Amino acid sequence: MMMKSFVALAMASVAAARSITVYNGCPFTVWPAYFTSSGGNPSQPTGWQADAFTKVTFDVPTHWDGRIWARRNCNFSGNNGPTSCLDGGCNGGLQCDRSTGTGVPPASLAEFNFDAATNTDWYDVSFVDGYNLPISVTNNVGCPAPDCAVDLGPNCPSDLKGPFDSSGFPVGCKSACYTTSLAGWVDNNPNCCTGSFGTPQTCPRDGVENYWYFKNACPNAYAYAYDESSDSALWTCAGSKQASYTVTFCPPS
Repeated sequence: MMMKSFVALAMASVAAARSITVYNGCPFTVWPAYFTSSGGNPSQPTGWQADAFTKVTFDVPTHWDGRIWARRNCNFSGNNGPTSCLDGGCNGGLQCDRSTGTGVPPASLAEFNFDAATNTDWYDVSFVDGYNLPISVTNNVGCPAPDCAVDLGPNCPSDLKGPFDSSGFPVGCKSACYTTSLAGWVDNNPNCCTGSFGTPQTCPRDGVENYWYFKNACPNAYAYAYDESSDSALWTCAGSKQASYTVTFCPPS
């Protein structure tokens, strides 16, 4: 009886898992990564190499809350820190540290909170940490599919543009928060919505520098921390649909 119960529990656990596919649609290698905020660990390592036009599919726990991004121009030889990549690097090197490896801005993010309050999936594309690759989040059940298929690097405002690769091409566009603080995130900063600016009421979008550069180019993505008021940043899908999601870097325009 105990063995039957164990097998049944294991099968229920597998059935309850959700799946995410990460596809590199870029014509060059990137190094995807994820960070878990809560809900347990996915079946995939926290970071891996993705050659051009390759994909991986992995299971995530039913109540997973986390972020996925890609790193560019990486070299992990003798360097296991965030500077091992030109952007998006993390503590831990190739495989990001599960406690501190959230990734260094600028980085385009796909964010998920599965089966959150009211039995709903919450998800988004975010440039709160800046931009480093075009990105989309699609699903197999017809729920909204936020995306940004535009390369935001070349036309990025000059004070936000970069970092740059060896040819001088911008492979990122920083957020105003990142450029106005040495540490990236500081207290009492209107661009970071921190301190006295830490509520939607005290941190309106028009007080965030270069908000409209990101929002006009990619209207269904987060352009700053409280962009929910735009009604085109945070997306939902009924948890009962048990959607499978695909994160694509360099989606077709």
